[in-house]
Amino acid sequence: MSRLYRMKALLAASFATAAMIPPMAAFAQAVQTSTQLEPVVVEGEAGGGATGRVDGVVAKKTTTGSKTATTITEIPQSVSVVGRQEIDDQGAQKVDEALRYTAGVFAQPFGPDSDTNWLFIRGFQATATGTYMDGLQLFSYGFGGFYVDSFGLERVEVLKGPASVLYGGSNPGGMVNYVSKRPEFERKRYVETGVNDAGNVYLGFDIGDVANNDTVSYRMTGKVAGGDTYSDRQNGWRGFISPSITWKPDEATTLTILANYSHIDENHNGGGFLPYDGTVSDHIVGGVNYGRIDPDANFTEPGIDLYKREQGSIGYEFEHDFDNDWTVRSNARFTAADINEVNVYPNGWSTIGGPTDLARINFDHDTTAKTFLLDNQIEGKATTGPIEHTILAGLDFKYYNIDQVQSSGLYDPNYDNPIDAFHPVYGSPLTPRVSYLNQNLTQKQLGIYAQDQLRFGDGWLVTLNGRYDRGWLDADNRPTYYSASSSTQSQTVGDFSGRAGLAYEFANGVTPYASIATFFNPIIGTDANGNLFVPETGQQYEVGVKYVPTLVDGLFTLSLFDLTRQNVATATAANPFAQYQSGEVRSRGVELEGKVNITDDFRITGAFTAYDLKITKDANPAFVGKTPFIVPEVMASASADYTFRGDWYDGISIGGGLRYLGSSWADNANTAKVPAVTLADLKLGYEKENWGVDLNVTNLFNKTYVASCQTTLTCSYGEGRSFKLKMHTTW
Repeated sequence: MSRLYRMKALLAASFATAAMIPPMAAFAQAVQTSTQLEPVVVEGEAGGGATGRVDGVVAKKTTTGSKTATTITEIPQSVSVVGRQEIDDQGAQKVDEALRYTAGVFAQPFGPDSDTNWLFIRGFQATATGTYMDGLQLFSYGFGGFYVDSFGLERVEVLKGPASVLYGGSNPGGMVNYVSKRPEFERKRYVETGVNDAGNVYLGFDIGDVANNDTVSYRMTGKVAGGDTYSDRQNGWRGFISPSITWKPDEATTLTILANYSHIDENHNGGGFLPYDGTVSDHIVGGVNYGRIDPDANFTEPGIDLYKREQGSIGYEFEHDFDNDWTVRSNARFTAADINEVNVYPNGWSTIGGPTDLARINFDHDTTAKTFLLDNQIEGKATTGPIEHTILAGLDFKYYNIDQVQSSGLYDPNYDNPIDAFHPVYGSPLTPRVSYLNQNLTQKQLGIYAQDQLRFGDGWLVTLNGRYDRGWLDADNRPTYYSASSSTQSQTVGDFSGRAGLAYEFANGVTPYASIATFFNPIIGTDANGNLFVPETGQQYEVGVKYVPTLVDGLFTLSLFDLTRQNVATATAANPFAQYQSGEVRSRGVELEGKVNITDDFRITGAFTAYDLKITKDANPAFVGKTPFIVPEVMASASADYTFRGDWYDGISIGGGLRYLGSSWADNANTAKVPAVTLADLKLGYEKENWGVDLNVTNLFNKTYVASCQTTLTCSYGEGRSFKLKMHTTW
């Protein structure tokens, strides 16, 4: 489903060249502090670390909400962290699967998609501009995105609400930060293998060690998978390898090199791009009820369908601590991807075929994408009277380039590539593909930011952020089948964003907080008059409370928010392809999340989300006051995992969860609704000494349901029942 989803929320500026921030030793020497610097967080440190392993399901610190190693309760926005243990408990093999139990996140809105992690946060799509890896953006536009296999991740973190004050242009609803596995300065030997009931097999490994008198540590993770999937006529294989090495010549200096190569060669799954009648409701024509389309049916053409991706990246993380409580950091990454697809996908019911024939579009694209990101920071501690400061200043660059050609079948009113929805026969002629888009786009961004985290009065916490971004867009529109002309366009934009937060830490573990944040998100595209879009802007107000109980290892968060997104591109009723930036969407809601390690062997989680999503301005007046399609306004979940200890049953574990997805609208006019569904998941496991086996069952009762619709022409089935068997060992 990922390939042809058209995103209206578009992109952040990025690029430029810059030198690393100098140590500024003279300035740092002049700052006197009476407080002691917190211990340096060693990457991979178990428990409490900001980027390392999470004990059970309860994380203590994160860098995602502040770019400093900060206790989660001190961040004036809602933050969720899913660690490796929780990912494995769920049997998740993709990031969107790992976030199905996270408050504020609607995962897999288009069902199971093997090459894209589709996520909505607080009602807004986060896949294009809200996805990050190790604090650096994984920006995407069109089909020029970057895929990361979750096996190579230590944790997945979600910051809810605007993040542009720290990261530049990004999704206003929130961001997802993938945290890579890194060298841990310890010997590691881990292998797992598994198979699902469709016949897809995989092998993963995670190997690490130390060298050179414990000043060097390395780690190598990788995975290869292949076979059939649950959709008819879908198969393929994929693999990745990620080497990393850390050099730590002394306690003050760390340099980590992270690299990755990924390959995917498969064809497309079915279950998506299907009409409302035939999925949500029965397909009835002339009084005859034909029922509903099989969720496993695939309406592509197997003889030509393909999806190929070649992707590589390399980057570094450098940190040096000075003796005066000041630290400098520099993080950078270069990534390139070559993606090619051919896909024949449904486009409503046929106008020239029989009553059960679907129309189809013959589509392909050839895309290359490159990105370079650089983030330089200086962090230090200082004291002014009774106030303790943690100060952060930074300069970052983003560069993103996409070279793409998209083609689809010529329009023919007498032939729309029909195929029977209930008894598909493949191999019929297709309208020939011709190019309609041929362009090279480059986005660049230079941002400078500052943050001050203030602590005073035996419990008061204040967070102040400010940032200025300058962005550039260059568009080279080349000839296509429909137009022999070419054109170039360019635009320079800039704006400030800010955040202010206030919290108070009570001795009993309760921390109420309040914050206000503004955002700035440059987007790509032109309006109906041919003018480049201006950046999206808006603001969020959030209040909440975070609670760390004293009697058990847990974290509870309750948040209420009011988020407004402005300059949204919308279309008129007369011409759905002519867009104007006259839109505004407001997202209000409440989120509640709890995670508890009752014991080392008993973990529980719970989440509840309720939204009030409204279109407050639109080029089509009929949509004002309506709820946008796709996102459910109510979601809830609960999970538990328990391992028995004692006699013969020692090491047996049982777990599972319930997920409730409320109803959603299939269209912005709010005339058709997607019904709610409750799903159950199950996990059984056994672990003894250095080996173990797990069985995860998703959608235990095999409920057939539609995950969402984006108009009544394009509905997607949710994931059906799947069995995943995994065996693992260490030595």
